Amino acid sequence: MSAPSAHAGAAQTNPHLTLLQERLAVLNASQLDIQDESHLHAGHAGNKGGASHFRATIVAECFSNRPMVAQHRLVYDLLRDLIPFPIHALALTTRAPSKGNP
Repeated sequence: MSAPSAHAGAAQTNPHLTLLQERLAVLNASQLDIQDESHLHAGHAGNKGGASHFRATIVAECFSNRPMVAQHRLVYDLLRDLIPFPIHALALTTRAPSKGNP
């Protein structure tokens, strides 16, 4: 089981990353990799006011026997009140552990 991770020390610079990790903890993911891509969207309308952009890879047993759309819906349902602010965008890659590498 790999620990949740974030790239480039984003947890120190973006409090929305910590919030995202806390919300997704209920999935009991064996892999949770979240990248803060907010800096790539500087000047974009969705970035105004400090809204964040993230990319996440999530491997969790709760995704077993669910189509990809249902996996994504499960994640977005956990974050419903955070979108579109403070999280403007979230790109997802999800899979069950039994499915191998994404």
